[in-house]
Order: sequence, then C-alpha cells, then structure tokens
Amino acid sequence: MITVSNLGIQFGKKPLFQDVNLKFTPGNCYGIIGANGAGKSTLMRMLSGQLTPTTGSVSQGPGERMSVLEQDHFKFDDCTVLDTVLQGHTVLWDIMKEKDALYAKPDFDDADGIRASELEERFAELEGWNAESDAAALLSGLGIKEDRHGMLMRDVSANEKVRVLLAKALFGNPDNLLLDEPTNDLDLETVAWLEQYLSNFENTVLVVSHDRHFLDSVCTHTLDIDYNRLQLFAGNYSFWYQSSQLALRQQQQANKKAEEKRAELLEFIRRFSANVAKSKQTTSRKKMLEKLNVEEIQASSRRYPGIIFTPSREPGNKILEVKGLTASVDGEVLFRDVNFQIEKGDKVAFLSHDPRAMTALFEIINGNRKPDAGTYEWGQTITHAYLPLDNSDFFNTDFNLVDWLAQFSDDSSEIYLKGFLGKMLFSGEDVLKKASVLSGGEKMRCMIARMMMRDANTLVLDSPTNHLDLESIQAFNNTLQSFKGNVLMASHDHEFIQTICNRIIELTPGGIIDKLTEYDDYITDPRVAEARERLYGNK
Repeated sequence: MITVSNLGIQFGKKPLFQDVNLKFTPGNCYGIIGANGAGKSTLMRMLSGQLTPTTGSVSQGPGERMSVLEQDHFKFDDCTVLDTVLQGHTVLWDIMKEKDALYAKPDFDDADGIRASELEERFAELEGWNAESDAAALLSGLGIKEDRHGMLMRDVSANEKVRVLLAKALFGNPDNLLLDEPTNDLDLETVAWLEQYLSNFENTVLVVSHDRHFLDSVCTHTLDIDYNRLQLFAGNYSFWYQSSQLALRQQQQANKKAEEKRAELLEFIRRFSANVAKSKQTTSRKKMLEKLNVEEIQASSRRYPGIIFTPSREPGNKILEVKGLTASVDGEVLFRDVNFQIEKGDKVAFLSHDPRAMTALFEIINGNRKPDAGTYEWGQTITHAYLPLDNSDFFNTDFNLVDWLAQFSDDSSEIYLKGFLGKMLFSGEDVLKKASVLSGGEKMRCMIARMMMRDANTLVLDSPTNHLDLESIQAFNNTLQSFKGNVLMASHDHEFIQTICNRIIELTPGGIIDKLTEYDDYITDPRVAEARERLYGNK
C-alpha cells in the first residue's frame, strides 16, 4: 500500500500539482494518464523517493518493499543478465553478497559462523534457493533466451536490456510496483505476457503507459492528471475515455434534464460492467466498478488533435500488387518471394518477429529502397501518404513550422498552413518554433499534418503511435476506423491493430501468412501458430 499525504511539487514559482491525498491499495493496478508534461513521470519519481516533493509525504505499509522500473539502461553494464534481475530484490541480493563474502574469508571464525547461520535462515525465509530459477523464468517469459542469461548487460541489445530491467522490477513479488512505460520496445507477444502477469499480480501496481490495450487489460483504476489536478476514477482507460466523452456530450446538451443525464450515465456503467464481467481478468479486476458513483463521471478538459484524412478521389479496384519481393540486411533475409494483392477496403496490419522486415517493405513500396528481387505496382487511381518509422531527416532544418509545412504543399498561404498546424494543436507562437527543436511527439504531429495535406486514399504507416500521447493516439485511432480508403500499417499497439485492421499479413524469412481476419482471432488461431513455427524455422 502507498499513502500520499498533502503532496505537492513546485518548479520555480509554478506548482505542478499540490495538496494531493491518495491511497493505493493491494490488489489494484492504477493507470496514470495525462498529457505530455502533465507530471506523470514526476509523480512516479516522488512516489519512488527519487524526487523530494516540495510539500507532503509518501509512505508505504510497514515492512513493505517497493520496486521501480529502471530508466538508466547503462547502470548494470558490468553485471550479468541474471545478476541484474536478482538485484531487483535488494534485501535478498544483499544477503547473497554478504554470504558469499563470509564464506570466501580465509580466516572464517565463530562469529562469522553465527552471522552466516543468521543469513542462511533469512535466505531460506525469502525462498532464496529458488531465486535464480525464478529470475530465469521471468527472463524467459520476456523473451530472453537462456544462453543470454550469463552475458554482461553491456553485450546485449538495447531491446534486450529493456526486458532485463523489466524482469528486475518484477522479480521477488514486490509489495509496491512502479512501472513507467513498461511496454516500450516490447513486441506484441511480450506485451501480452506482461498483461497476463500483471492481471494476476496481487499487490499494488502503478503504471504509466501510452498503450491503451495494456492499460485496459491490467488497470482497475485510472489516475487522471489534468490541469494541475489529480483525480482517481474506478475503471480502466476505456471506461475513463468513454465516460468522459459521454459527460462532455451531456455538458454540451444544455437542455437535457438532470434525471435524463443520470439515467444515461447509469446505463453506460451497466453496459461497461457487463463487458468487464465477460473479460479474462481475475475476479478482483471484475469488481472494479462496484463502488462507482455517477457523480464521479466528469467531462475531461483534455485537448485532442483534429486528425482528418479526406481522400480527393475514391480508389479503384486495383490498389497494390506485389510480386516476388525479397529483402535482406547484411546477408540476413528479412522476407523472401513475397506475393500479395491489396483489395479495395483492405486495412492491413503487417507483422514480423523482426520489425526491420515491415520497415523494409514500406520503404520499398514507397520508392525509397530497392528490393533484392521482385516488383510492386500501385493502381492508377491510388495516391498514397507515408508515415516513416524514422523521420529525423525531415527535421534537419531551421525552418519554422509554417515554412516547414509549406515544403509539402502546393498552397503556401499562411492561413491554409496554420489551419493544418492548428488541427495538430500548434497555435499562437508555437507555429514559429524551429522544426529542429521539436519533441518526438511534436514531430509526429507535424508528419501527420503533412500526410493530411496529401488527400491520399491509401495510408502507409510504420509504427504510427510512436512518441504520441494518449490523446493523439485516440484521435488517430478514431479517424482510421472511419477512413474510407486503404491502410497498410505496422504497429506494436494491440488496440490500434484490433480496432482498425481487417487483414493480417505476417512477413517471415520463409514466406508470408495472409489472413482476412481481426488481430485477436489471428493470434489465437492454431493454424497460424503452426505456420509461424514452420516459416520462422522454429526460431
């Protein structure tokens, strides 16, 4: 349990938030949401003791242990992978190190023997004999193979480091677990493993994430940081979003009677509760709405960008035909002899165990890379807009945002360009920012504005949710669901794929799997599992 009393933090003369009083209890998972810069990570650092609040205090239950997902990816470079995970349980690790030092003493005496006996007793109480096997099981669940466990952290890849540090945070069943963006750099399968793990975790969890499916799968409550206020709601992200949107619509309906509004809110709670009862979550998660009051549902003041794609013409019957495409990197085959045809109305998610495969395919069909073999042909009626994975080359300029956007437009009038920037929440002096100093999220919003101006009827999106906040992701998701053209995309966002795509194409070194199906059905199809095992060569 974590208790927050009169907490406040102030940088300079401006308070980020103040007078915060909250209690986070065992058996619950709290999703912390808020716009970029609202203070999500600052709150997590205060809760973990890494940052001292200006006022107030944070306390845990007596004897409780807190574990935090490390953000410093180089801190354990001199440690083995397995030892890094074991250090997640600091008490157990200290006992192990002291034991080893005692037994290594050449002049081991009676006092050392007594101390060693005390340490062995405590070691057994903490189930120390199972520590290495438990740590190895966590690593395996997160996709770190056994032959990597003895390697030094400096010798593993950046993606593997992220997984090891996550295993370190989870190790030893901490009483209070704080996870800031735990799904970053995880593939869809590993995220699913983590969802299942946390759904059955019986202690207290606080998590910051931009992955809506993840938040929905694990969270019993939502802590919304909005305009210097922290409000705690029962329910997961989808409940918060849908209920706040309903409350906003009601707020805008000035003539609607109070009793009608209340009845509508109660019906919404009933329907959402019924859906939760059918979920795969544990019993404690299913009860998350039982104490909810209608009065807790409030309209959010959060701003959502206006992402709107308007195709200038309807696509014809021929969209894209791919024949015999092959691509490799440094002699390693990403995909071989790929053949497919995109049909009118297709919204396709491309998958692969190697994300370089999707990027290579998208770069090829957008004319930015030559294939090793094969051809592709777009239909004559098709105009396509591309959102690349790496957009850094677009922003190596001192142009302000108006001039930057003008590079990609036939209409260079300020009113026209500022209209698109305004939809992406750039207003006032913001439009005079230099493109080179933008944050990752701001760059993505500029790239989306660039796409919107093309009036394309086919969108090619490589990891479109990267760097975006929840509001931008939600707005992007909503518009792609209703988009009348074709969508070809690669994403690690489960919700994005499930709610947008009607077809899955998986690229493997041995061929492709091509299914006209939704993502949830795809990942549970035993025939797909068999095909994967065969095409990846049992990797």
